[in-house]
Amino acid sequence: MDGRFGIGALFLAVIAVAVLAVAIHVLTRRGAKKRFGIGDLAIEFTMLAICILTLYPVWNITAISFNNAHDTMLGGIYLWPRKFSMESYRVVFMDRAIMRAFFITVMRTLIGTVTGVFFTSMVAYAFSKRHIFASRFYLTVGTITMFFGGGLIPYFILLRSLGLFDTFLVYIIPALFNFFFCIIFMTFFREIPASLEESAKIDGANDFFIFIRIILPLSTPVIATIALFSGVGHWNDFFAGVMFVNDPDLQPIQTFLFRVVSGATAKIVVGLPPGITANQVSSLSVQLATMVVTTAPIVFIYPFLQRYFVKGVMIGAIKG
Repeated sequence: MDGRFGIGALFLAVIAVAVLAVAIHVLTRRGAKKRFGIGDLAIEFTMLAICILTLYPVWNITAISFNNAHDTMLGGIYLWPRKFSMESYRVVFMDRAIMRAFFITVMRTLIGTVTGVFFTSMVAYAFSKRHIFASRFYLTVGTITMFFGGGLIPYFILLRSLGLFDTFLVYIIPALFNFFFCIIFMTFFREIPASLEESAKIDGANDFFIFIRIILPLSTPVIATIALFSGVGHWNDFFAGVMFVNDPDLQPIQTFLFRVVSGATAKIVVGLPPGITANQVSSLSVQLATMVVTTAPIVFIYPFLQRYFVKGVMIGAIKG
């Protein structure tokens, strides 16, 4: 298939799908009280077209990753694999280096998200109390750090002096506290009635018990929101693995993928498994399969947390 014809067909498909979706929407809104004007039609058409064009590269990468590598070299793979093949994914899942990097990423995401959310929320709970000594000074200092930093070299020297260089903890400890998340938590905690804490203190509960047994259970929406932010940040981060980790056994999947894709002579990481020939897979097909495997968990998890996303941000952003 000619490249120009393929791109033209893609845009025609986008326009056709957008027109069909808008037509269905108009028909289903025929009985609505609000009149559907030409402006609404233009906005919905434009947004739908943008969504399709945004999703197309992801769809195209997935289609190529499921196509036979030798056939892919002929070009013309746009929406569907022409010769379906799972061999690239077999290479990915049978490669111990990729699986080890995937395991490091999963452990980093789980541990980093849980510890980061807990530590940040605990600090935010203390900051939410206006009677804390010099709280305004601490908040001012924290706000400054959101706009100014010491730079990469001082940060590198600091981590090395703390003994975090080339260790798994370099992924966890620096991410324990995030001041932006602290502000969201703090604003949310200030909306919780003080009478709940006062009644608990009358019954003999201390601040830590109140935080664990009362505050956190009431903070599910904002916790889910911050956990989503933090988890995606841990999962997608490749920079820490590039700058602060030399041990290949500790590199996360994003760093592994970065090094494979950015290599000028990127090649298949290991020897081909038995039963797979060089005509069935290539460096490109393995790279794309690795991309799909890397992004799939976040894509599948995000919809389950999305319902907490807007609610948590709005609750944490409203100042009482």
